[in-house]
Amino acid sequence: MKRNRLGQSELYVNEIGLGCMSLGTDKRRAINLIHEALNRGINFLDTADLYDEGLNEEIVGEALRSRRSDAIIATKVGNRWEAGKDGWSWDPSKAYIKAAVKESLRRLQTDYIDLYQLHGGKLDDPIDETIEAFEELKQEGLIRYYGISSIRPNVIREYVKRSNMVSVMTQYSILDRRPEEAVLPLLAESGISVIARGPVAKGILTGNGQSKADKGYLDYSKEELIALRESLFNLSAASRDMSHTAIRYALSHPAVAAVIPGASSLEQLLQNIEAGNIQALSPIELEAIRRISRSNQYDQHR
Repeated sequence: MKRNRLGQSELYVNEIGLGCMSLGTDKRRAINLIHEALNRGINFLDTADLYDEGLNEEIVGEALRSRRSDAIIATKVGNRWEAGKDGWSWDPSKAYIKAAVKESLRRLQTDYIDLYQLHGGKLDDPIDETIEAFEELKQEGLIRYYGISSIRPNVIREYVKRSNMVSVMTQYSILDRRPEEAVLPLLAESGISVIARGPVAKGILTGNGQSKADKGYLDYSKEELIALRESLFNLSAASRDMSHTAIRYALSHPAVAAVIPGASSLEQLLQNIEAGNIQALSPIELEAIRRISRSNQYDQHR
């Protein structure tokens, strides 16, 4: 599978990685799935301290215990769990980030994290302090590089201006083309890579995803999704599966280094991997997809 450089870093990641959030809590099953991904050439695993209250990181760590050199680990920080409180609280402070990284390292059973990402972000955060925390962790050798995970253009712009981040993880798909308006051009110009999450839009853009369209998606109604799926099926039927078309669309923008579809079964994993063997979409196909989908835009956080 093709590998792309992540920003200006020394990290070369598969264009199709593994989003670990959907692995589930059955350790044996999840570890087997990670091993299958590694055996089939996937080297990029994305997790977060918040997934299953840290269990997801533990599973990734156990799976990589004897295979650390086979993987590039990305994880995230910023959501704080405190006993006795309901849910997570947002904490992008330097003190919390520098404490949380030690817990992630422990759960991941490693002494360094390849890509450490801020898991969100707001304009009223202490942004310079957050960046300082990441820079210090780099100097200490606890992380190799850092980035942010955000869908907020105004926050992304601030980190582009102020930091040395190498990547931005953001939601991007045929059904969510909002990043095309400003985020993707800015990051391409700045030499910062995009890691696209949600390329198959919660499964709607898969062969058996019609039932998942019932609640709509962003500004698409159920009826619009059914019509779009039919158009995509007609476009894809002769040459590729619909999910492969969706993944290849997200990878078609030059700013995108990798997509991270999730997988909770071997069948889903193999389906995702197969998209790496599919030819890139042609300019004619890309134009057809843009014509049948919506060039939606952010209505907040501009």
